[in-house]
Amino acid sequence: MLIVMAGLPGAGKSTVAGALGRELPAPVVSVDPVEAAMWRAGVGRDQPTGLAAYAVAEAVADDVLTLGQDVVVDAVNAVAEARAQWRALAVRRGVPLVFVEVLCSDPALHRARLERRSRGLSGFPEPTWEAVQGLRSAFAPWTDERLRLDSAADLSRNVGTALEFLARRRSTGP
Repeated sequence: MLIVMAGLPGAGKSTVAGALGRELPAPVVSVDPVEAAMWRAGVGRDQPTGLAAYAVAEAVADDVLTLGQDVVVDAVNAVAEARAQWRALAVRRGVPLVFVEVLCSDPALHRARLERRSRGLSGFPEPTWEAVQGLRSAFAPWTDERLRLDSAADLSRNVGTALEFLARRRSTGP
C-alpha cells in the first residue's frame, strides 16, 4: 500500500507519518531530508531541488513497493502534479493508494509548533508562519478521496483512526 501524507508544514504530518510507520511497520520516505541532502551535496538552491526531491522520494517508494512492502510518503503535496505522481505510482505497482491529509484546526497551536520545531536538517530552514500562510492560500483543491486528521486531537486517536481507514482500504484493493 502507498500511504501519502499531505498538509502544511508544522501541521503534524511527519509526527503522524512516523507513528504510522512504526505501527504498520513501514518505511517512511520524507521529501524534506532528501532536499536537504541535495543541498549538502552541492546541488545549488537555484536548481529545482524541491521537484527533484519528490522524484527521488518516488523512486525510493517505488523500490519499497516492489519488495511487497507498504510505504509512507511524508510531503506537503500541495499541488495537483505531486498528487498525480503518487496516483501514477500506485497504478504502476497495482497497490492501493491512501492520501492522509493532516491539518491543525487550532491556528495558535499550529503556529507554536512551527515556531518551536527544529528537525535538525542541516541547511534546511524551517518555514515561517507567514510562508505557511502563503502556502495555505496556494494549496490546490482536493479531488482525491482522502482521510483528514486534525492534529489538534490526540496523536494515538489519530493513528488509530488512520490504521482503521488503511485496513478498510486494504480490504477493498487498489
